[in-house]
Amino acid sequence: MQDNISSATETRRKTDRVIIIGVMAIVAILIVAALLLFLNLPDANAFNMRVEEIFITNDALTNSGDIKLLEILAQSGTSFSETLTSYRFVIFVLLLFATALLLAALAFLVMLVALNRRMAQVERSGIQVSSLVVSRDENTVYLNNMEFKLTQAATETMAILAEARMDDDVLSGIDIESIISGKSSADCDEAAGATRIKRLRDTLGNQMVSELLIKNISRKGYMLAIDKDVIQML
Repeated sequence: MQDNISSATETRRKTDRVIIIGVMAIVAILIVAALLLFLNLPDANAFNMRVEEIFITNDALTNSGDIKLLEILAQSGTSFSETLTSYRFVIFVLLLFATALLLAALAFLVMLVALNRRMAQVERSGIQVSSLVVSRDENTVYLNNMEFKLTQAATETMAILAEARMDDDVLSGIDIESIISGKSSADCDEAAGATRIKRLRDTLGNQMVSELLIKNISRKGYMLAIDKDVIQML
């Protein structure tokens, strides 16, 4: 039960912080990667230009060995340029891969935003019912993962309301009393059905408050099952 004490408000605040930090981290990574890439990529023709300067400076050389050495340097410059071009392609592929990873991270952030909005809706609407099972045999109602014991009359009232909801019907107090008692609508009054609803609310509501808000600590006493930071005294 202690794990459930954290409220939806705290969860939403933590998610907001995670989203902000994630966006800032992605922006920082993109900026740093772009700067490092453009600042450290060498010029593919830098080596060829240097060899050309050597040729111009030493244009008076006539020795065959010196000329052969200059030719080797020129060929090396061409090979270096081709190798650097292939490296640029590899860098481009790696950059695409990194971009795909960052896009995946952004997709997860979008999912977090959607989850955050969902948590906000849950916070505004209170308890979010994802499952409701009514067992007439056990006089029990299973709401989400919680079990509530009811009287036979309250269980029957809940079952009738559940069946009406599945049919998108709205039942009056007369309708409820007529279905449960088996009498005709003319012999039933609104107050009797309203009384059944009130008893159902009291029985189920007390158990829900005990389960969700006020918990009993064995041999110690009672305490609110909520985060203390969300409490305000006016």
